[in-house]
Amino acid sequence: MCFSEEFKDSLAEINEKTFNDSSLAAFNYQYHHCEIYQEYCKYLNIAPDSIQTTSEIPFLPIEFFKNHAIKSGNWSESKIFKSSGTTDTGRSHHYVKDESLYHSLSRSLFESIFGPLSDLQIIAILPSYQEQGDSSLISMVDYFIRFGKQGSGYYLNDNVKTILETDKKKIVFGVSYALLDLARVGIRTVNTKIIETGGMKGRRKEMTRKELHTELTEGFGVDEIWSEYGMTELMSQGYGPNGSFVFPPWAKCMIRDINDPFSYVETGRSGGINVIDLANIDSCCFIETKDLGRVSGESFEVLGRFDNSDIRGCNLMV
Repeated sequence: MCFSEEFKDSLAEINEKTFNDSSLAAFNYQYHHCEIYQEYCKYLNIAPDSIQTTSEIPFLPIEFFKNHAIKSGNWSESKIFKSSGTTDTGRSHHYVKDESLYHSLSRSLFESIFGPLSDLQIIAILPSYQEQGDSSLISMVDYFIRFGKQGSGYYLNDNVKTILETDKKKIVFGVSYALLDLARVGIRTVNTKIIETGGMKGRRKEMTRKELHTELTEGFGVDEIWSEYGMTELMSQGYGPNGSFVFPPWAKCMIRDINDPFSYVETGRSGGINVIDLANIDSCCFIETKDLGRVSGESFEVLGRFDNSDIRGCNLMV
């Protein structure tokens, strides 16, 4: 079995003690097997034997996914995830070797937080994502719906009221503007957790996350709103209530200094988000995003985007 396959088999065993060594192993592999990443490291005059800790690993700017097929190794993709957009121009493309790995890891994390899919109705209110059809979010939710209880599926605002008011245990994945429209109608959900994702996508006036969550909790009659942090370029997601996110053990958020992208700020200070996602072993595990955030303990917050970033479909409100 090749390194990448053995590495994927070991993802579920990664913990805080082994994360550094696993990251260094992934870096060494991708330096030698991802041509674009190796070129970037050489441009920075960084060689594998000079890297001793995760904080020394170079992170590939996320823009590279727009113009290059980021692959570690020589293989044919089973799926290409694409970011939001009306044409392929300017869209990120994540070439995925094994979509089933994406599904299994997504399910593992989701069930560790919310319980077995077989006990839940998965309700998806994601109209703009359905129109695109090639997003990582739709791939994940499609998979969850297949294993959810009867009644799981995609709904539009005009036909979801009845199912939300039943007493069956439900998880709602909703794009923010669609959830806001529902909340303003005054649907009182029962036995439901709501996960907002996707932002306003230019359909409604932008709000802070706190403003959005306040209106959603009041409108739906729930105690809290959950959020999902995911993006085209990552195989893993983060979830959390009240605007905070937690990654699975095989992923980590690091906050870089906005004035010196090769150094990191202290816990609690804001800066640019770098993500290590070891599930990206077939592409690139080390991604420099255009998101601003801060880490607090085991969780992190997303505070916005760099001013020169293009509008993305993922949920990145302050």
